[in-house]
Amino acid sequence: MTERSPAACTVKTSTLRGGRRAGVEVAEVDNGRLRLAVLPQRGMGIWKAWVDGLEFGWNSPVRGPVHPAFVPIDDPSGLGWLEGFDELLCRCGLQSNGAPDFDDQGRLLYPLHGRIANLPAEEVQSRWDEAGVLQVTGDVHEVRFHHQHLRLRSTVTVRPGEAGFSVRDEVTNLSGWPARMQLLYHFNLGPPLLGSGASLLAPIMELAPRNARAAQGIDAWDAYGAPEPATEQVYFATVHARPDGGTLALLKSADGRLGTSVRWNRTQLPCFVLWKNTNTLRDGYVTGIEPGTNFPNPHRFEADCGRTVALAAGESRSFDLSFAFHLGAESVRGAIAEIEALRGSQMPPVIHRSPLVGRWSAPEPMA
Repeated sequence: MTERSPAACTVKTSTLRGGRRAGVEVAEVDNGRLRLAVLPQRGMGIWKAWVDGLEFGWNSPVRGPVHPAFVPIDDPSGLGWLEGFDELLCRCGLQSNGAPDFDDQGRLLYPLHGRIANLPAEEVQSRWDEAGVLQVTGDVHEVRFHHQHLRLRSTVTVRPGEAGFSVRDEVTNLSGWPARMQLLYHFNLGPPLLGSGASLLAPIMELAPRNARAAQGIDAWDAYGAPEPATEQVYFATVHARPDGGTLALLKSADGRLGTSVRWNRTQLPCFVLWKNTNTLRDGYVTGIEPGTNFPNPHRFEADCGRTVALAAGESRSFDLSFAFHLGAESVRGAIAEIEALRGSQMPPVIHRSPLVGRWSAPEPMA
């Protein structure tokens, strides 16, 4: 089924068949220049984007999109989430968004990155305004009887002819009791944008490696090498922002002619995470630009550090992000100029060579 606006933006819905894709619903949004594959059944995530025929996303060995029925989110290891991970944009949350958390007996309390990316949306609707701006909205409920009831209302907006899109998420506590939440946006990019010589630019205020493995690469935390057998490196940071909270980060290609930027509001999402997974192409050569309410540590550590969001009964909290694809050196330079303006005359960034254990990084368990 295809719906069309007066400005010729379209939404085409389909259901995939075969293998672990079977039953996945796709809402393909097309604004004349940009196409997005929105996945209502995967928490309103976005699988891929195409701009002027160029694909943005990454090649995961998972080869999705995977129907949530085939993702063992409660696997005792806490890592079942990884069996469905291959989107351009997915959310982590809502109760927890970080590493698996276990009780003192080793039983899983919170799985890796939470449940929201593997829950289906309800009441999915599309609408246009008089200018042809298209919005696709869906509600995702993370609810358990006698526990929490959080609703994510996500709206994806595209404008005719623009090489980008925006997301507005509203999380509401529908319970009669107070609740706490966490949310992180996992925005993932691989080739052709990512490659040897690519770099990450952001108005960093303070940055630290997550663990000893990341500390090994601290001198090149913002630079990328060629694909090779390697384990991930993760960096935690805070960033400068405008008085209204607006800030951005940019991944640019080695030749400076291709880039992707993420804009968010620091008052809504105060923590910034850079995930570098420069593994072989077969195993997933990818990087993640990840604004969040907190750092993705085990839930109890983040709660002890005060990095969970309190929601009174009936209270809502909104999160606004926009994503732009820069094709051409001039567009890339424009994003770089914005980042330089945010840095301005600020003090040089504080770059820690070791993890900030107990402050930003949870202590690693004994072997």
